[in-house]
Amino acid sequence: RKIRSCVGKILITRKQALRLGIEPYRRFSPLLEKCCLLLSANESFKEAEKDLKVLTGIEVGHSTHHRQVKKVELSMPNVKQKLTEVCLDGGMVRLRSEKKGESAYWKEYKTGRLQGIYYGAFFQDNLSLTDWINSQNIGKVLYCLGDGHDGIWKLYRNIAHDKCRHEILDWYHLKENLYKIQASKKFLLTIEADLWQGFVEEAIKKLRKTKYVGVTNFIKYLNKHRHRLVNYMYFQAEQLSSEGSGAVESAVKQIDKRMQVVGAQWKSENLPQMLQLRCAYLNGQLAAPF
Repeated sequence: RKIRSCVGKILITRKQALRLGIEPYRRFSPLLEKCCLLLSANESFKEAEKDLKVLTGIEVGHSTHHRQVKKVELSMPNVKQKLTEVCLDGGMVRLRSEKKGESAYWKEYKTGRLQGIYYGAFFQDNLSLTDWINSQNIGKVLYCLGDGHDGIWKLYRNIAHDKCRHEILDWYHLKENLYKIQASKKFLLTIEADLWQGFVEEAIKKLRKTKYVGVTNFIKYLNKHRHRLVNYMYFQAEQLSSEGSGAVESAVKQIDKRMQVVGAQWKSENLPQMLQLRCAYLNGQLAAPF
């Protein structure tokens, strides 16, 4: 029995299809499927349809691009070395309302960046996020970086063991909160230097001696995250870990570049697969040999 190949209109036998690694009755070749996925991971499905025709001369409708994304099987990446650093943050996606007449609304998804390299994003599925991280070869010490958001620290409680987990407050968020105090620049630089070197108690003593607007709130902030404040200067000098969560903030921006294209509104059931596709692209998984 003969089947139709997806590239051109060549008829090949079932035996030839098996030798070429093409499934019987498959509409697209592996290469064409990969082209569809690469384009869909970077731009809207309509733009992917236009660009594919320009690049290959082959016409594949935007709805077919969408179907290709929905059916592809993707796996989360594994860290090749021991996992010693994790950054978590949240991003936002716009969802289409299920009821006619109601406007679209925004929902949060969670993003993880492992070793500052590997991307992972999950929509309303914190368990899969923590399971992915826990499945890695975790080192004796796991540095967990995040901003001051309570939800991020709650997630970390389900990652690794308490003995090896070392939570670190993002230095740049700490500094941002410091500069909300209405004080002289000289005073703020002094406090910044103390915090950079891990002299938290000394910084608090100096702050309590003043009556600047915002001091009380900042002291509460320091006390709340006291166990997450480290000697940032030492950590940077010894290259123990990053001092900020910039890696995951960059990851959110890279993911949002696709998820928040102009006019994009998603169905909640399509989001997990699309987030996984975008992360697979950023992880270089779509560039691997097929």
